[in-house]
Amino acid sequence: MQQQIQNILRASIDTKQKVLNDEQLLNTIEEVTKAIVNAFKNGNKVLFCGNGGSAADAQHLAAEFSGRFYSDRNPLPSEALHCNTSYITAVANDYGYEYVYSRIIKGVGRAGDILVGLSTSGNSVNIINAQEEAKKIGMINVSLTGETGGKMKALSDYLVNVPSTDTPRIQESHITIGHIICQLVEEQLF
Repeated sequence: MQQQIQNILRASIDTKQKVLNDEQLLNTIEEVTKAIVNAFKNGNKVLFCGNGGSAADAQHLAAEFSGRFYSDRNPLPSEALHCNTSYITAVANDYGYEYVYSRIIKGVGRAGDILVGLSTSGNSVNIINAQEEAKKIGMINVSLTGETGGKMKALSDYLVNVPSTDTPRIQESHITIGHIICQLVEEQLF
């Protein structure tokens, strides 16, 4: 079993090593950081969405902005879009689960806001619909996906596509990348 534990850890490290060596991906992470800093400076908000483990990651990263990361500082306007279960279940029941994010984007999204969609496949229909709605409004789409970017690639202003097809390794890298962005945004703003 220890060998298996070591193999899993190596796979996680290998994925992050690929991120570390991907100059284009590092540039994209830097550009996302700048876009988020500018959004906050301009009074805009950052909204997150995902499904399953990616929903948990979305909530985690939103809380790093709206709560705190390293610094004791003012909260930043950021929210995960799935936290209101009454809303989610009503829209899923009345319209369909594929509209749970696009409908709320239509209600609260504003030009200059940022939508961060997390999907390891890049093919989550509810996130794609939200990105389409965000584009209409003039929001900025950031996609955290796996290697191909899936269908979200075409809707992304910024594609952070982790070079892996293994869901757990992608999600681990999403949190690492998210933490990097949170740290850099916090340092630049405060």
